Amino acid sequence: MATVTMKELLEAGVHFGHQVRRWNPKMKEYIFGERNGIYIIDLQKTQRMFKEAMKFLATLTGEGTNKTVLFVGTKRQAQDAIKEEALRCNQFYINQRWLGGLLTNFQTIQKSIKRYKDIEAMQADGRIEQYAKKERLEIERERLALEKNLSGIKEMKRLPDAIFVIDTNKEEIAVKEANRLGIPVVAIVDTNCTPEGVDYIIPGNDDALRAVTLFASRIADSISEGQQLAQQKEAEEAAIAAEQAKASGVTVDIAQRQQRDRGERGGRGRGRGDRSERSDRGDRGGDRGGDRRGRSGGAGGGGGFGGGDRRTPAAQPPAQAAQAAQVIAEAPATVAPVVAAEEIPATPAFEAQVQAPLIMAAEPVATVQVDEPSTESTAESA
Repeated sequence: MATVTMKELLEAGVHFGHQVRRWNPKMKEYIFGERNGIYIIDLQKTQRMFKEAMKFLATLTGEGTNKTVLFVGTKRQAQDAIKEEALRCNQFYINQRWLGGLLTNFQTIQKSIKRYKDIEAMQADGRIEQYAKKERLEIERERLALEKNLSGIKEMKRLPDAIFVIDTNKEEIAVKEANRLGIPVVAIVDTNCTPEGVDYIIPGNDDALRAVTLFASRIADSISEGQQLAQQKEAEEAAIAAEQAKASGVTVDIAQRQQRDRGERGGRGRGRGDRSERSDRGDRGGDRGGDRRGRSGGAGGGGGFGGGDRRTPAAQPPAQAAQAAQVIAEAPATVAPVVAAEEIPATPAFEAQVQAPLIMAAEPVATVQVDEPSTESTAESA
C-alpha cells in the first residue's frame, strides 16, 4: 500500500502552517508549536491520518472498478498537480472553478456537459461550417467556457463516491454539497481552515507546491492500488463464473438428454394407448350394434348381445367390466338376469363366468325348415 515517510513530509514543507494571527482554533489539536510567528503542524499526526485516508481510498476503489473519486483544487498552486494526478489514476477533477450545484444539482450540470460534447462533435465533423462567422465565434467562446469548468468531469456519468479537496476554505461549497449528499470528504486542512465536514482530515500545508504535489501523488497511488485489486477480483469472479457456466452447461445437456429419452418413451406409450383407445371404441360400438340388431356388431371390437364379445375376457379392464355389467342390467329379462353394476367384481375370472352363459343365451337359435310333401310325391308313393 502507498505510504509516506516523515522525511518526505519534512522535505515538502508539510509542517509549515499559517501565521499565528490567522489560525483556526479548531485546528489546535493538530498544532505542534509556534516558530517565528508561524504555527508548526504535528507531522506525527499528519503521517498517521494521511495513512488512514489512503487506506480508505484504496479500500473504496478496491470494491469495484466503477468507484470514482473527484479531485478538487482550484487554487493556483494545486491546479496542475490535481489535473495530472487525477488523470494518472483515471479519475475526475475540478481545477478551475467549482460550479454551484455541481453535486446537488447534477442533472443540470449534465445538460451543460451534453452541450459541451455537442459543440465538440460539430467541430469534429465539420457541421460548424454551416453557421455564419459570428455564430461560429460565439459557439467557440461557449465551448472554451464549458471546457474550462467541465473538461475534468466530461465523462462523469454519476455522482462520485468520494472527493479529495485541497484547502477546505476555498472549496467550502464543495464540502457542503458533499456533506448534504453523504459523500465522504478527504481533505488537506491547514491551520487557518476548519476541519468541520471533513471525514478524513490530513493536517498539512495546502499552499506549498511541493506539499500539494506530494499529497496528490500519494492519493493517486492509493486509488491505483485499489483499482488493481478490483480488476483482479473481477477477473477471478469472471473465471469462476465461466467454470460454473461450463459445469451448468454439462448438467443442462444431461438433463435435456434425459428429458428427450422420457419423451421418446412417452411417445411409444401414447402409441399403445391410442391403439387401446381405438379398440375400446370398437367394443362400445359392438355393444351398441348387438343391442339393436341382436347380432354381432361393432367395427373394431366384439359383438353385443347378438354376437357376443369375442375378445379374451382377461383383456377387459375393470372400467369396461362395469360398463358391460350396466348394459347387462338394462337388457331384457328373457336374455339375462338383471345384475347391478356395482355387484360385479372387476376380476377377469368372474367376467368370464358371467359372460359365458350370456353369450350362449344370446346366440340365435337355428330353425329347421320341414318341407311339406307335395301332391305329386304323394301320388307317386301311392
